Amino acid sequence: MTVFGSDPAPAIEQLNRRRDSLLDLDTLLQRTGGERLLCAAIFASAVAFAIWHIATNIHITETARWQNTIHFAGFAFLAAVTTRSFMRGTQGKAGLVANAVFGLLIAASALWIAAAENGVYERTLAKTGQSWQFGIIDWIAGGIAIIGVIELTRRLTGWIIPALVIASLAYILFLGERLPGAFRAASLPLDDVLFRSLYNDEGMFGIITSISSSNITLFMIFGAFLVVSGASDFVIEMSKVVAGRFRGGAAFVAVISSALTGTISGSAIANTASTGVITIPMMKSNGFRPQFAAGVEAASSTGGQLMPPIMGAGAFIMASYTGIPYGTIVAASVVPAMLYFLSVACIVRIEAVKYTIGTDTVDAIDRRKMFAGLLNFVLPLGVMTYLLVSGRTPSYAAVFAIGTLIVVSWFTPNRMGPVNISKALALGITTSIMTAVLLVAVGLINNAITTSGLANTFALMIAQWSQGSLIIALILVTLASLVLGMGLPVTAAYIVLSILSAPALAGMLADSQVVQQLVNGVTDPSVAAMFALVDPALMMTLADGMSVADAKALVSSIPFDVAVAIRPMLVDAESMTLFLLTAHLIVFWLSQDSNVTPPVCLAAFTAAGIAGSRPMATGVEAWKIAKGLYIVPLMFAYTPLMGSDLPDLLRLASFALLGIYSTNCMLQRYAEGPLSWWHWPLLVGGAVGAYWPLAWVPNLLGAAAVITVLLSTGRRRTVSSA
Repeated sequence: MTVFGSDPAPAIEQLNRRRDSLLDLDTLLQRTGGERLLCAAIFASAVAFAIWHIATNIHITETARWQNTIHFAGFAFLAAVTTRSFMRGTQGKAGLVANAVFGLLIAASALWIAAAENGVYERTLAKTGQSWQFGIIDWIAGGIAIIGVIELTRRLTGWIIPALVIASLAYILFLGERLPGAFRAASLPLDDVLFRSLYNDEGMFGIITSISSSNITLFMIFGAFLVVSGASDFVIEMSKVVAGRFRGGAAFVAVISSALTGTISGSAIANTASTGVITIPMMKSNGFRPQFAAGVEAASSTGGQLMPPIMGAGAFIMASYTGIPYGTIVAASVVPAMLYFLSVACIVRIEAVKYTIGTDTVDAIDRRKMFAGLLNFVLPLGVMTYLLVSGRTPSYAAVFAIGTLIVVSWFTPNRMGPVNISKALALGITTSIMTAVLLVAVGLINNAITTSGLANTFALMIAQWSQGSLIIALILVTLASLVLGMGLPVTAAYIVLSILSAPALAGMLADSQVVQQLVNGVTDPSVAAMFALVDPALMMTLADGMSVADAKALVSSIPFDVAVAIRPMLVDAESMTLFLLTAHLIVFWLSQDSNVTPPVCLAAFTAAGIAGSRPMATGVEAWKIAKGLYIVPLMFAYTPLMGSDLPDLLRLASFALLGIYSTNCMLQRYAEGPLSWWHWPLLVGGAVGAYWPLAWVPNLLGAAAVITVLLSTGRRRTVSSA
């Protein structure tokens, strides 16, 4: 249950309009009197704040603590003045002033925390052996910052995340020592909890907030520049050119435009709201059912967070957590993202054929918009992608791309002069508010999980419950992502899941190589000594090797803490990095399902509000269309989709696409025409053969079975319509 209620789409629209009314230049000019002055000050502060984000990442050299606290201070103020007050009876100018005061109080507290850090260390060192020496103002500022971020997160996302923050703080304060079994944890003094929450690298102003202040906000600003410069119009019009001639072309326009818009917004809900107002009516006029049109838009927009080079906030968080270069993550995600969007396109094709939907009602192409936004989209995005792949930092790439866009725009009708630049800067900050505040709040959860050791406990539980079975572990993570997704935005769901489950998944993936080493024989005495902790008799037999079954049984019986020590001895560092990336990508993909999986699926609800369809029915339709969110993670786990060379990668993807098409046919009970009883075994066998990794005989037999069904049903449809 979220703050928006059972159907959040209208509330989301209202919230967006409220933000726009304060941070939109055109609306600002319509205001009068003192309210206009106050709103002008808020708008100017947003523009200045955006400029600071650019400057602090290319020129200003303040410490990370100062950068993060300033980042939070600015967004706390803007979040306070652009959301509904907790004082429901206060409206209009008085409510705006009250919220502004509340926001300024939180901002001042955050800045005090950064300024007081050295003093806390000095006073504590002067009194060796005693607890952290906080002054009265330190206590007040820390309390206001924590309470403030909880309240702002409640306003922006509902009660789930604040409840998790409160539970996390309670867990390390007093609750942990009262819980039984594996969840039991030592309680910490209040001053220690406050220090860890404010000053630890895992706390409020630590690593997670650094991702937001250094990368995410800059990319949001870059996305806003693309929108204001007309690049989003180019995306829509270009999609019409590419897909408008196909059967059901309006839905293909939605798929392509949402994929490309995902490179701008990185947010499924923002993607749905921005492209859906164009594509959903277009699909309905083309003949698609309203809930299917909304489902296609929601599923396609969800894929926007999987689409390189931006991939929402998850790619930056993944790079920070794993230490794997951002360019490597993006490069590894290209083919999986293409598979996802092709899986959506497959079901669109089946739906169009099933309901005999044509192409005659696709909206006309506005060539003026297309050519006006061409350079503003292609050149800056191309420059940014090149810089990311060549090893430049994401912040440098984003700033350089913004500068490129401003220069390029002067060769197009959509010139980025001072007014448009101000609009883009304010829009970029507006779209960053929820993510920025959310990540600071999640820092409190991350600190509690790290401090208490709960992450290791959860990893141990996954290993025990799955009994060494990777598929059971994946099912557990999928269920956890679904439960978390009912109340958490996908970024928060990914962070929590990656902390709790990615290490366990990476270890289980690495066990395949451990098994192979045991089959080949282990001669290293230090490794043999580690296995002797499991069974002393193994010391004498490891060098001779063992059967695959015995090796698997041995690996599954190794205690979790011993397995953590053994794996690096038997698996090389490059392979361990690959397994870690694979585990994080699995978690990242599964965390996206909350956008399209009932009962709480905000992207689907947003699309339903535009389409006028039933929210839950739309959610079910979107879940069916977005089944690639489950198929591709299975391919991550059971095929060499990660780490293969290009020929093998293309081979895997090509046959998998036939398997995806077969899966879609079975879900829709239709292919190129109606299915007969004998088509079903061909589809099942074809899917199994097509998904089989790098095995020519099953692959070719599976492909032949699927193509047979395709040709047969197509001929059957032609005969029946004649």
